Amino acid sequence: MSDDWKIDVSARIRSLPPYLFGRLNAMLLEKRRSGVDVIDLGMGNPTDPTPKEVVEKLCESARDGRTHRYSKSIGIYNLRREVARLYERVYGVTLDPNKEVVATIGSKEGFSHMCLALLGSGDTAIVGDPYFPIHVYGVALAGANVINVPLGNDEAFLDRVGYVTQHLYPRPKCLILNYPHNPTAMTVDGVDFFDRVVALAKRDGIMVFHDFAYGRTCFDGYKAPSFLQAKGAKDVGVEFLTMSKPYNMAGWRIGFCVGNSEMVRALATIKGYYDYGIFTPIQVASIIAMREGEEMVARQAKLYQARRDVVVEGCRKLGWQADSPRASMFVWARISDEHLAGQGSIDFSLRMLEEAEVVLAPGRAFGENGENCVRIALVEKEMRLKQAFRQLDRALNKGIKAPSATRQQRKQQKQ
Repeated sequence: MSDDWKIDVSARIRSLPPYLFGRLNAMLLEKRRSGVDVIDLGMGNPTDPTPKEVVEKLCESARDGRTHRYSKSIGIYNLRREVARLYERVYGVTLDPNKEVVATIGSKEGFSHMCLALLGSGDTAIVGDPYFPIHVYGVALAGANVINVPLGNDEAFLDRVGYVTQHLYPRPKCLILNYPHNPTAMTVDGVDFFDRVVALAKRDGIMVFHDFAYGRTCFDGYKAPSFLQAKGAKDVGVEFLTMSKPYNMAGWRIGFCVGNSEMVRALATIKGYYDYGIFTPIQVASIIAMREGEEMVARQAKLYQARRDVVVEGCRKLGWQADSPRASMFVWARISDEHLAGQGSIDFSLRMLEEAEVVLAPGRAFGENGENCVRIALVEKEMRLKQAFRQLDRALNKGIKAPSATRQQRKQQKQ
């Protein structure tokens, strides 16, 4: 083999933009290995445990040797039926579990494979900016193009989308939506917004993918509407949901795609080539979570609401602009010019990791319109969130590096 031989990755890989969280995560790992207690508010990775009842059902099912075999790539029937029952109960939407529901290995996998199933070279998807990265990367991996449209109030955003669909040739093939939104936590007031989306989609002949990952994590009495509640929604699109956030089952990797039967069938076809389904005990435990978990969902949302209040207050004390979100597990904050000190959000976040020992997700990682902002995940307990803001305040406003205890010091303090 020649000394100058090297792996030649595909054009698909080469076309992907740099993953901006990589450097941040590498620095985080290095600090933690050296014993520094870094407070990680960068990733929306729930730290609260999965409800006990769900774990117990998983264990019970796992003891049955019959569940150790391959499952169905679309999900077992009883699970798909439970999803249909949840939609009927919570949203008043009727779904056929045989044709309009498919289980996915988390909503991220489902979305990515839907892109492979329905998009290809020469196709274009419209995505709001800021965006959750997979909404762009999934399209790129499928070989299609992305048109970014700045987010804004409901009417202005749809006006901009409508302008693109009317003036771009070839016409865009799909519109990707995400409400409650990640990263900005933006919400829509009601089903009227989705009624307008359906009308636009039918007028211009485009599909709709709606990421509904945070649909059950709502605060202050707000109830996020489902895209499928709009009249005619199943004619034009699908919705993705997940067990990760409302039930603290992020690592379990289970979600769903529901809606248009042809789109669901296309996703099921792709999945049939890629996987043999989710471990059956996880699917059985998920049935119990949906069937008996309304109290779990409400309890978890209440925890996130209390953490939201702490984070919003902390941001405002720093002089950052932060609205109080009605849903999701994030607060989106605009950093003051004084604190940016001429830096972009990426360099600012790296500086906060170094000087305050707090990880914040840089807004630029979510698109051009995320610059000068940070996303703050509500994944730590209230006291820990308050500590994070004390450390940020010391680093930013006093020029003093925020002290943090090492693991050994914390152990001694407990003793």
